[in-house]
Amino acid sequence: MKIKPTDSELEILNILWQKGAGTVREVHEALMHKEAGYTTTLKLMQIMLEKEMLSRDSSSKTHIYKPAITREQTQGQLLKRMIDTVFNGSAKQLVLQALGNGSSSQEELKEIKDYLAAMEKAQQTKKH
Repeated sequence: MKIKPTDSELEILNILWQKGAGTVREVHEALMHKEAGYTTTLKLMQIMLEKEMLSRDSSSKTHIYKPAITREQTQGQLLKRMIDTVFNGSAKQLVLQALGNGSSSQEELKEIKDYLAAMEKAQQTKKH
C-alpha cells in the first residue's frame, strides 16, 4: 500500500504515534494551534480511517483511534518519494544536502559514521 498522507494527516499521525491512541477530542486539543474546528478534525480522521491510516475501536461510546501504519513505514515511503522526485533518484544527493546544511551535531555525525561503517562491513561479509 502506498501511503501519501497530507501535511494535516501527518500532524494527526504524529500525535497518535506519540500518544499511542486517542479520541477525536484529544487529537483536536493537541492541534489547538490550528484554526480548524472540531468537525474538521473529525472529518480528517474519518478520511484517514477510510484510507487505512488509522484504525478505530468503536466498542465504547467514545471511539478510540490508533495509527494503522507505523512511523517507520511512513517515513520510508515519504523518503523514497522525496529521493525519486526531488533528488532524481539519488540517495547520495539527499544525504549530501542534509549534511551540508550544518545542523548535525557531533553525536549525530558519529552515529552516521558508525552506521556507514557497519553497512560497509555487512557488504564485505556478503562478498566473501
